[in-house]
Amino acid sequence: MSASLRRWRLPLLILVALLALLAASVASAHPAVEALGQAVKQDYSPVVRTFVLLSLLSVIPVLLIGLTSFTRIIIVLSLLRHALGLPQTPPNSVLVTLAMFLTLFSMAPVVDQVNNQALQPYLQEKITVTQAIDIGSAPVREFMVRQTRESDLSAVLEMARAPRPKTIDDIKFVHLAPAFLLSELKTAFQIGFVIFLPFLLVDLVVAAILMALGMIMVPPTTISLPLKILLFILIDGWVLVSKALLSSYWT
Repeated sequence: MSASLRRWRLPLLILVALLALLAASVASAHPAVEALGQAVKQDYSPVVRTFVLLSLLSVIPVLLIGLTSFTRIIIVLSLLRHALGLPQTPPNSVLVTLAMFLTLFSMAPVVDQVNNQALQPYLQEKITVTQAIDIGSAPVREFMVRQTRESDLSAVLEMARAPRPKTIDDIKFVHLAPAFLLSELKTAFQIGFVIFLPFLLVDLVVAAILMALGMIMVPPTTISLPLKILLFILIDGWVLVSKALLSSYWT
């Protein structure tokens, strides 16, 4: 195993453990998997706990999409690809891989808190599974609340016909998760709109020049596409977009 892979192995394992803890937290509140949640919360035999953990791992992709910064990042990267006029380049696998690493970077403080406060004490048998879930879900809950708009939370509460919580601690996870996802979608499209503007300006300028020259039979994308790629390369666009996405969480 190379040095770079060894460097990122521990953070990736911590992120997976974090999502597993979230899966247990969500499962305990969902009627369809209530039995699994109870099994995780109680100190059953190692065989039963392993079976329950493997079952909860199946919902990790859903949690990665809905409870982390992955949604905002992958949408912005996809919109950037369309703004360049390259709907298939880079391929989806490349964008998803980049989005996962940016997700890891953006949630690094949350991952560190979960590792130090919940995962390591549990592995050292200082706390129980129930305590690890409660402690580990607190930093994630704080992250989600900080990124959720009050209007989106109010809309979710209205759709669920639930009373407004008096404090942040009273917000149920089943209401916080969709409100967080709605806020992430809105923010991602706002960032995507800003990214589209300079590329749209290039398309309009190229179309106007071709019209003035009487070259109406030449598709504007034939000229604007290489210009947009060249402009994007000159400004080091992928790095700028990645830094902008991370700064939207760090601030």
